[in-house]
This record gives sequence, structure tokens and C-alpha cells, in this order.
Amino acid sequence: MRIASRFLIVIIFLGVVLGGIFGYKFYQFGQMQEQMSQPQPPAKISATEAQTESWTPAIKAVGSVEAVNGIEVANEVPGVIEEINFESGDTVEQGNVLVRLNAEIDEAALRTRRAEAQLAEQEFKRIADLLPKRAVSQSQYDEAKANFDAARARVNEAEAQLSKKVIRAPFDGTLGIRMVDQGEYIATGTPIVEINMLDPIYVDYTLSEKNLPNVKPGYPVVATVAAVPEQNFEGMVSAINTSVNPETRTVRIRATLANPENLLRPGMFATLLTRQPEDNEVVTVPRTAISYNTYGDFVFVVEENDEGDLVVNRRTVTTGETRNTRVAVLSGLEAGETVVAKGLLRLRAGQKVAIQGEDQKQEASE
Repeated sequence: MRIASRFLIVIIFLGVVLGGIFGYKFYQFGQMQEQMSQPQPPAKISATEAQTESWTPAIKAVGSVEAVNGIEVANEVPGVIEEINFESGDTVEQGNVLVRLNAEIDEAALRTRRAEAQLAEQEFKRIADLLPKRAVSQSQYDEAKANFDAARARVNEAEAQLSKKVIRAPFDGTLGIRMVDQGEYIATGTPIVEINMLDPIYVDYTLSEKNLPNVKPGYPVVATVAAVPEQNFEGMVSAINTSVNPETRTVRIRATLANPENLLRPGMFATLLTRQPEDNEVVTVPRTAISYNTYGDFVFVVEENDEGDLVVNRRTVTTGETRNTRVAVLSGLEAGETVVAKGLLRLRAGQKVAIQGEDQKQEASE
């Protein structure tokens, strides 16, 4: 009997404890339901208006920087370097002496040729004086004249050969790294130094054949390179190839750019905008207002619902050119419509929002 009463007391105690636990949990669940049933507060957003701007139409392309003149200076004749008159990185003018090769043998050969020419000239003058007196025949006169002409030609040949021992800058430009040393024997065609004309400079790029009617010589071009991304290099289209590549259906374009500080170097990768002379009116928004998606770009437009609350709705748009922090919207958005400026990932369609600083919406220049 005592055991049964104790067992009953334990059961009652456990019932009270478990009942309290379940009651507390039921109370918590009710509180959670009450909280969830309450309306969510509007999300704070930054908003901006789509604006109409006047943009010059431009075609974007990529290309490569090329020197107006750029070669590796090499020797035409073999020899031993006797004198080097430049340092790596020097700026030189056309005709400046870069390298002199040992020319002792060529100088001796030239003296020989000049002596032979002098003797031939004296012989020719004697025969020429005797011809009017008929002391020599016409054939002797012709032979002496031919010998004299041949001797002078050999002198010119020796002078030309000697001049090849002096290597000069072929045009104004900037030198690269010296590739030869004093006293070195160099065979014919050995690279000595690279020289490039850097100002002005070319940029060669290609455009699709469909863009060919929109590009003409003289159209302005703006280029940027990774080495100095904050700087724009301005120039103009200087030449358009006369044929379209049949394999790629592209046409080669050449632009000439000013490069006074030599920041552009041959071989650089460049991004270019070829502008047209007339302006177009386009609708633009900040780049942060666009969500780029595989299935289409979209923005969140801020609108009023039937209750007069501000909500955001997702709208697909077609985007165009990007300039600085602005993106052109070709379709899907009208000027004056309010869009969310940033923080799109935390929003969903139909969500209530509140614009931060509604009396001073975020400007497009942000």
C-alpha cells in the first residue's frame, strides 16, 4: 500500500513538472505567433531617380598599342664594337650615332681606292689634252674615261662600306635596353637596341563589320590602359582598313593618340571608345542600381500600393553603355521613375520600404 501511494506521488509530481514545461512552451509559441502576426517594419533604402542625360554614342572595343615607328636597331656588316654612344632609355634624334664598329681595314681600303681614282683621273686628263692634237686615238680616250669612272665608283663603294661601320638612330625616339657590349664582335643582323617613337602613338583595334558605317577617320577616340586606369588618352581615328577579314568579319581600325608623358608603350592592352559626333538622349541610373543576372538585368522600382505604402517591384531592363558610375537603360525604365540605388540583395518584390532622407534622394553622381 505504501509503495502504491509513493508511486502515485511520483506520478503526480512528474505530471506537475511536465505540465509546467509544456505550459511554458505553449506560452512561448503563442508569443512567437503574436510577433509573427504583426506587420514587418518597412526596409530602409537609398533611392534615386532615373535621369535623362545627353551622351555621345560610342563603340567599345579592345586593341593593342603600337609605335608609329618601332624597330630593333641592327648592324648591316659584321665587326667589333669600338664605341657605344648611348645608354639604355636615352631619347635620341634621327642621325645620332649609336655604335661605331672597328673600321681600320675599311679605312685602308678607302685610301687605296682614292689613290687609284687619283691616278686614273691624272691619266684621263693627259689623254683628254692629247685628243684634240690627235696624238691619241678615240678608243684610248674612251678607255681612260671608263677607268676613271670605275675608280670613282670604287671610291663611292668603299665610302658606303665604311659608313656601315657607324650605326645611327633611324628616327627620333626612345631607346630600350642595350643588348651589346663594348669590344663585342657582332655578326650581321645582331640586335643592338630597340627604338620606338612614342609620341604620338598608335592603337590598333577591330570592330564588327556592322559598326563600319558608324566609324570614320577623324572621329574622336578615348583609350584607357591597366597601367594608368585613372587616366584617359584622347586621340582620333586615323585610318580604316580597306577590307573586312573574311574569317572574323571584322575590320581593323587605327587610332592616333597623344602620348607626351610616354605612359603608353607598344604592346599594351587598351580599351577604347570610338565616339560619334552627335549626342543622344539616354535614361541613366547608378551602376549600383542594376542587378546583373544571367536571365536578364533588373532594377527595383519604388511605387505606391493601393494602401498608399511604398513598395518595391522588380522590373527587367535592357542596359547599354557604362560611363563612370552611370549605366544607360535602353528599355524597361522611364526618366523620373524612382529606383533603389543600392543594397538590392536584401529586397524582395512587393516588400514595403522607407526611403532614407526622402527629401534629399541619392544623386546619380554618387
